[in-house]
Amino acid sequence: MKNIPDWTKEFPSAITICNAEGTIIYMNEKSCNTFNKYGGKNLIGKSIFDCHPEPAKTKLKELMKIQKSNIYTIEKEGIKKLIYQSPFYENKTFAGFVEISIELPLLINNFIRV
Repeated sequence: MKNIPDWTKEFPSAITICNAEGTIIYMNEKSCNTFNKYGGKNLIGKSIFDCHPEPAKTKLKELMKIQKSNIYTIEKEGIKKLIYQSPFYENKTFAGFVEISIELPLLINNFIRV
């Protein structure tokens, strides 16, 4: 991953990227702040698998192996989040995984478009 666009640095959602081996290669400011009590920016260069308890660790390994996205919501400490985990590719070759964590209102509108 050669160049990460500048807009990601101050993007208001946490963006964490690991390479194909699971090593964290990028965290934007929101991600560093979100994971500050676990090391924040010092997590760059560490294994993403060490940041997940079981069974999430095993699930993430499997998702990376089969290169499949995972989308879900969580609520922690009164904050609801949409978690989007997805493989990314460079020159059509699996290069790693991206996790974007978006804070959501506890009640959110859902519009059905036709």
